[in-house]
Amino acid sequence: MLTQSTRRWLAGLGVAGAFVAASASPAIAAPATPAAAVDNLDLYANNVIVAPGGTEKWVTLFSLTTERQPDDYTIKVDRSKIDGFASVESSGENCTESGAILTCKVEDQDDDGSYLNLVSLVVRAKAGAKPDQKGELSFTVTSNGKSGSVSYSSTVETGEGVDLSTNELLELKGAPGATLKAPFQVTNRGEVPAKDAVLFFVGADGLQPSKRYENCEYTEGPLHDWAFACRLDATIGKNASFRLDDSFGFTVPADSWAPNSFGGFSIWFTPADWDEYRSEAELPAKIGPNGTEGELKLEPVMNMRSGQTDVNPLDNSTWVDLQVTGDQRADVAARGAKVTGDVGATVPLTVGYVNNGPAAVNSGGSESPWIGTTVTLPKGVTAVRAPEDCFSSEDDGWEPGKPGGRVYQCFVLGSIRKGEKVDYEFQVRIDQAGGQTGEVKLSTGQEDKQIKDLNPANDTAQILVNGGGDGGQGGGDDGDGDGGSLPITGQSTGLIAGLGALLLAAGVGGYMVAKRRRTRFVA
Repeated sequence: MLTQSTRRWLAGLGVAGAFVAASASPAIAAPATPAAAVDNLDLYANNVIVAPGGTEKWVTLFSLTTERQPDDYTIKVDRSKIDGFASVESSGENCTESGAILTCKVEDQDDDGSYLNLVSLVVRAKAGAKPDQKGELSFTVTSNGKSGSVSYSSTVETGEGVDLSTNELLELKGAPGATLKAPFQVTNRGEVPAKDAVLFFVGADGLQPSKRYENCEYTEGPLHDWAFACRLDATIGKNASFRLDDSFGFTVPADSWAPNSFGGFSIWFTPADWDEYRSEAELPAKIGPNGTEGELKLEPVMNMRSGQTDVNPLDNSTWVDLQVTGDQRADVAARGAKVTGDVGATVPLTVGYVNNGPAAVNSGGSESPWIGTTVTLPKGVTAVRAPEDCFSSEDDGWEPGKPGGRVYQCFVLGSIRKGEKVDYEFQVRIDQAGGQTGEVKLSTGQEDKQIKDLNPANDTAQILVNGGGDGGQGGGDDGDGDGGSLPITGQSTGLIAGLGALLLAAGVGGYMVAKRRRTRFVA
């Protein structure tokens, strides 16, 4: 079962606050400081900044729970502290109004017992609202089946409205190792000058920044997706356009699988909107370390205020399409194992694969393979411990690291480059005497198609227990452990970009903060 912290990260995967206006359902968002849990409810609701004439925004109250909640709930929303400058309405039909109090009923939800979507509210600035007005939206939740209540507050603020926009598509093409200019541009379509801007980018492994600037923060990896955010100092006047200086670009990794294509996504924020979005997605104060290679600047293309919010954020984003040319693939080889032991003994069993190169794998793109590993244990052994990156095929819940399975599906995040190995470390109990045989089989493909590596013949290897089988191995390395090899990555923290259906629906980037599972990559 997924942990509560993992579900909280997943809750951040979506379109937050202002950027949900074009999607079919409101975003799920969470601020940094949770309320105390009462009756197993752990409440979260996001903050918003709105402007007169600007787009509506959403405040969503939800709860991450530790167990199934077969109850009905009543949510009272106190709007009195923001009523002078903002309107708040329910997006559903189960709410009634009495003055400043909105009362909503939530019936028993048919879910897995770890998430409750309690209420979603539409927030708009009133016509006479002035910048810098701020107040709290207060929630009180009671359970119809239990005593007590739990409360939470989010902040609604008004800002000065600006209107940033950009090009919808940027197309790039180059061979492995090439550096490509990327002239991201932003235009102010509003009446009010925009003071400063933030450019946020998420992209696949093939879109690596050619320089890392002092005024940009970069996620640490490696992951198959990553991100950076740049704070840019410029006043963008009415109908004025600015673009990044010509030092900015992307470098295609020299070991990129080719031909291939990679996707990326950028969005322009006002500084206040960036702070709001970052808190909704539960990003830390910094998404990663700053660069050291000078300052990235905005340069005019043509001809301190209150906090500003974009009145039309749905035209702030650019899809980046990178076409990698050439012919470069890789050979990944399965790695089996030989183990011995007495009946009743528990022994280590390490299997996996090695990338023989020359191209990297697990690096994303439309044509390069994601490496899945199916581990079928011999019938005469029992898995008493399984890696966190492996899921038992017999388990409908797909619980990571669950012991007792016979067939496991294993995978890892992040690029695997030439010479690197992936280890999946099991502990198995030998239950019967005699030789026994299992199998390690690689899937070199993607969800909807298989992509052959350079040598499909070594994509399968055997697991031999007490001399079982004929000894045929795919990638060698069939002994115990990793022979003293050093790990090349440990546990790291980064961003995993959400470039799926939610992006297409709302036209903006959703992402989550995630801690990478502890998987051993060895050189």
